[in-house]
Amino acid sequence: MTEQIDRTTYCRAEVRGFRAGDGPRLVDTWCRSAPADPLTPDRFRSSVLLDANFDPEGLRVAVHEDRLVGAAYAVRRLTPMTGTDLEPEQGWIPFFFVDPAARGQGLGRRLLTDALDWLHGHGRTRVDFSSYTPNYILPGLDAETYPEAAGLLESLGFRTLYEAAAMDRGLVGYRLPEDVALRLDELRTLGHRFGTPSDDDLVELVALAGNHFDPDWARAIRECLAAGTPLDRIVCVRDPAGRLVGWAMHGAYESADERFGPFGVLEETRGTGLGKVLLHLVLERMRARGAHSAWFLWTGEQSPAGHLYRKSGFATTRVFRVMRREAAR
Repeated sequence: MTEQIDRTTYCRAEVRGFRAGDGPRLVDTWCRSAPADPLTPDRFRSSVLLDANFDPEGLRVAVHEDRLVGAAYAVRRLTPMTGTDLEPEQGWIPFFFVDPAARGQGLGRRLLTDALDWLHGHGRTRVDFSSYTPNYILPGLDAETYPEAAGLLESLGFRTLYEAAAMDRGLVGYRLPEDVALRLDELRTLGHRFGTPSDDDLVELVALAGNHFDPDWARAIRECLAAGTPLDRIVCVRDPAGRLVGWAMHGAYESADERFGPFGVLEETRGTGLGKVLLHLVLERMRARGAHSAWFLWTGEQSPAGHLYRKSGFATTRVFRVMRREAAR
């Protein structure tokens, strides 16, 4: 039988920083509050508690009579993503939630306002929801799934910067398309070399990802390989001059073997078919390993990559809003 609780009592909930013992209750409440995006204790541990930028005071929790009924996570850089830049004006709110039983009393607004005040107190005048790296939970807000959260963020001054599309495609019955196999043969004849990187190749691969694409991609590659991800999850390509110009991979994030990416080719090589060939070579390897699908969380639907994915059989499954709030000091 469902416990009947007077919702009005939750307006008196205490909002404070995270303490030892809050974790299991937080995960339980998260799963009740956001059943479309459940969280496991080990993912909470690795993505939040063990994040180098985690500050317990930034994880604001609402507690009423020993019941954790909501949370809002604020984070700022304590260690740089790359180089020495701590992004001193930038803060993030990767997630917030309120127990369904405690909604309708302004608790979500209290939690978010408290998190924003905490960031402001640390000099953060620009706050993004929720594109924090290295440990974002979701790329942004799925407004279709969480319309009330979208309204709350907008009422607090958050505006959409851009949208990120999550895509999937089935791999049951997958085979390398004939046009891709033909282009692969042509590129090899021209002197391009495709294959699994060696240990020594990783230096160039990490530099390519970090210098030409995203420092977080370089981090993801380093960390997954250091944790034991096999090298055959990666396909690289060298041009006829021997220069590493692109790669594609799977299994880089949280040991999810069916998660595709990161993936990139140098801008000057685009339009040659290199990216399409790399994408399909990795899909072929994924199917050979028994994968039934391939998926990823983040691309621009109208970007060159987005068009390539759709032409390769991927379909958009969710759309996330990356949002920002700017405030004067």
